[in-house]
Parts: sequence; structure tokens; C-alpha cells
Amino acid sequence: MHKRMGEAVARVARKVNDTVENKRDSLDLANCKLMTFPVGIYKAMRSVTEGIHRISLANNELKSITSRFVTTFSQLRELNLAGNYLHRLPEEITSLLHLRAIDLSRNRFRRFPEPLATVPALETIDLEENEIAEVPTDKLASMALLRSLNLRANPVGPELRLLVRPLVPFDLLLSPEEPIPEA
Repeated sequence: MHKRMGEAVARVARKVNDTVENKRDSLDLANCKLMTFPVGIYKAMRSVTEGIHRISLANNELKSITSRFVTTFSQLRELNLAGNYLHRLPEEITSLLHLRAIDLSRNRFRRFPEPLATVPALETIDLEENEIAEVPTDKLASMALLRSLNLRANPVGPELRLLVRPLVPFDLLLSPEEPIPEA
């Protein structure tokens, strides 16, 4: 087990070093079995955080994202957190003024993460395969740049299905309705 953990740590270190040394604008830590975002990365990436525009932490074991993560990577345009155990986002997510796309599919959200409604540049929100039953449609309708909201495979209420253009100026992706079983 220690050997596997050592290999995982080495893989994360290689990816961070590659991003720093080559001044890349993205950091890909997908599939690294991370349970938290490693604190050491903040120090290692201190010189390049302003240039990071895309981060993928998909398919890890993250239960939360800290406010420090959000404030450190303040120039993010794309954030992929798919396939984790997240159920909420920090309020500081609203400070990501350049964030255009966020993938939160295959997580554990029971409610729509309301801080997202005030992220000014957000165009795409993917919340497929969560446990979301209610969505703040009034807040979503006020999101000027939102183009796509994916809520497939969520137990959303029937009232959400009544929202059609021009009421919402974005593409709302829902799973097909289940037929009502006959008695």
C-alpha cells in the first residue's frame, strides 16, 4: 500500500513540476486518488498561479474544495471537479471572475450550488449525476452569460421541466421523463 501511495505522490509531483517548469496554463491532477488538494502544491506553484486557467481534479476522492484553493487560483477559466464526493462549494467561488465552465458531474450535490449563480462569466455548468431536486430558477435566469446547464440524471422536480425559452436564455439539459407506471 505504501508503494502505491508513493507512486501517487510522485505522479502528482511530476504533473505539478511539469506545469511550473513549462509555464503551462493548465494543471491536470485527474485520477490521482486525492482526498484533499495537497497543501504543498500552493508553495510549489506560487510563481505560476496567476497563469493557471484550467484545472482538472476529476475522478479523485475530494470531499471539499477550500477557500484557499479558490483564492489561490483566481484566474481560472475552467474547473473540472467531476467524479468526486463534493456536496458544496465555498462561498469564495464567487470571486472567480473569469470562470467560464465548471464540471461538477458525478458528485454528491443535493442542492444547486447557489454561489455559482453569482459567478459573472459562467457560461457552462455541468451537474449531471448528482442528487439535485430543486434549482433556484430565478437566480439562474439572471445569469447573463449562462449558455448551458446540464442537470441530467438528477431528481429535479417537474416544475423545472416547464422552464423553456425565452424564460431561460440557456440550454437546460434534463433526462427524459420516466413514464408513469400503470396500476
